[in-house]
Amino acid sequence: MKRILTVVLCLGLLLTASLPGLAADFNATGYPIVDETLTLTFVAPKAPLAPNYDEMELIQRLEAETNVQIIWENIPEADYQTAKNLILASGDLPDAFYKADFTDYDLITYGQAGLIIPLEDLIEEYAPNVKALFEQRPELRSMVTAPDGHIYSLPRAEEMGLVSTPFFLSINTTWLERLGLEMPETLEEFANVLRAFRDQDPNGNGIQDEIPFSFMFDWWCADIGDLFAAFGMADNSQHRIVRDGQVIFTAIQPEYREAIEYFHGWYQEGLIDPESFTQTASQYLAKGKMDPERLGAYIWWETEEVVGPERAADYALVGPLEGPHGHRLVGRSNNSEYNRAAFVITAVNKHPEVTMRWIDRLYEPYMSAQVTWGPLGIIYELDENGMLVNLPLPEGVSMGEYRQRVAPTGVGVVLQEHFGTVVDMEPRAKQRLQDIEEVYAPYQEAENYPMIFFSPEELEQINILEQDILDFVNLKRATWIVDGGIEQEWESYLNQLNRMGLQELLEIYQTGLDRFNANQ
Repeated sequence: MKRILTVVLCLGLLLTASLPGLAADFNATGYPIVDETLTLTFVAPKAPLAPNYDEMELIQRLEAETNVQIIWENIPEADYQTAKNLILASGDLPDAFYKADFTDYDLITYGQAGLIIPLEDLIEEYAPNVKALFEQRPELRSMVTAPDGHIYSLPRAEEMGLVSTPFFLSINTTWLERLGLEMPETLEEFANVLRAFRDQDPNGNGIQDEIPFSFMFDWWCADIGDLFAAFGMADNSQHRIVRDGQVIFTAIQPEYREAIEYFHGWYQEGLIDPESFTQTASQYLAKGKMDPERLGAYIWWETEEVVGPERAADYALVGPLEGPHGHRLVGRSNNSEYNRAAFVITAVNKHPEVTMRWIDRLYEPYMSAQVTWGPLGIIYELDENGMLVNLPLPEGVSMGEYRQRVAPTGVGVVLQEHFGTVVDMEPRAKQRLQDIEEVYAPYQEAENYPMIFFSPEELEQINILEQDILDFVNLKRATWIVDGGIEQEWESYLNQLNRMGLQELLEIYQTGLDRFNANQ
C-alpha cells in the first residue's frame, strides 16, 4: 500500500510541475466555448446496451454547440473499476473521468497526490450552473467538499425518491391464474407458488423449462436482500444497516444465518435459477423475453425492462412477504440519490477551463434531464409551458433499455422541484413511487446509513479492511445458498471476520455516524 501511494505521489508531482494556460480562443461566456475545435479525452463507463458515447445524438449536439470534441474511451460498466484503477496507476491519464465513480478513498488519495485537481476555483469562475445548484442546495457543496477543504469532484443528484427501495419482486400473475393460485402473502406461500411453477407447466408447452425464480446476486436492484427481511432483518450490498442509531453488520446476525439456511432449501429444490449467482445484466434481462414465456418471478425495478412491454401486463408486484416468525419488513438501501464523484479533471488536462465550461453545460436543469433520460426530439418534446414531456416510446421498447442507448447519464442534477416544472417524471418512475408509498413504505426500516465523507485516516482503514471483508462474506453467502454448510462453518466464519478486522471497521462506521448525527 505504501509503495502504491509513493508512486501516486511521485506521478502527481510530475503531472503538476507545469500549470496549463487558457486556450487562446477561449470564450469565458456564451457558445461556442472555443472558436476553433478543441479535443479532450474522457474515460467513462457505459451501460451494456449503450453505444460509444460519440455515437449518441446528445453528445453530437454538445460538440456542435461547444466546439469541443470529446474522444471517449468507453469501458463496459462491469470492467470499469478495474480499468480505472489500472489507468490511474499507469499515469497515462485522460483529461477527465466522466461518470467517474471514484471512491472517497480515490478522491482523497489522488486529489492530495495531484493526479486529479481541485475544482473550487474553476467552479467559481467558469461554472454558473454548478454554482446556482450549490446555492439552491448547499448540501450538494458540502457533500463534494473533502475534509481538506477542496472539491475534487462534481456531484450527481436525481431527487426522485426511489433509491431507498431498490428490490421490487414481481410475479407472473397469468401463471397464477392458469394454475388457480392466489398472490402469495407469506414466504412459504411464495415457495409453494414457485414449486407449482416448476412442476405444473404453466407456459403450456409440455416441457419442464420454466424458471421459477431468478435474481442477480449482489446487484443493486436485483438481489434477494429484501427476502432476508422476512426473517427480521433485510440485507444489502454493504451488509450494513442502522437501527436506533447503531450500526449493525447484517451478515453476522442470527436472522441472516436462518435466511441462508432457508434459501439453500429453495436452491436444493430447484426453485432458484442456478444462473442467479453468475449472470450478467444482459443475460438476466433477456430471460424474461424468451419464447415461450419461462420466467415465473424475478427482482428488478422495471417490469418492461425484464419481460418486455408486450408481457408487462402478465406480471404484478409482490408485497412484503411475512416470514416464519411473523416478520413483514422492507429494507432501506444505503444507496443515495446523490453521488459526489460524477466527474473529475486530471492533472494532465491542459485546458481545465474549457473542460469546466463543457461539463457545466450539463448541469443546466433542462440539459441535466436530457443527459439523465435522453434528448429533446428522441425522449422528450416541449409542452406549451416549456416543460420536457415524454414522447411515446418506439413499439416493443422499454424505457430502461431505450435510455441506455440514448442517454450518457451519470452527470448532472435533477432536483425534486424540477419535476413538473422542468421535466415530467417518466411514467415508470411515477408508478414505482406509488408502489413504494402504498406497498412498501408501511413496512420499511426507519433508518439507513447516510453519505459520510470520512477523514483520510478513516478512509485509509476502510480501504484496507472493507473490500476483503465484503468479498469473503459474499463468497460464503453464495456458497452457502448453493452448496449449504452454514451450520458447520458459522463459528469459524465469525472468527475469520473478527481476524479480518470487522469490529474495527464497524467502529469506524459507528464513529462516522455519531459524528454525522451530532452535526445535524
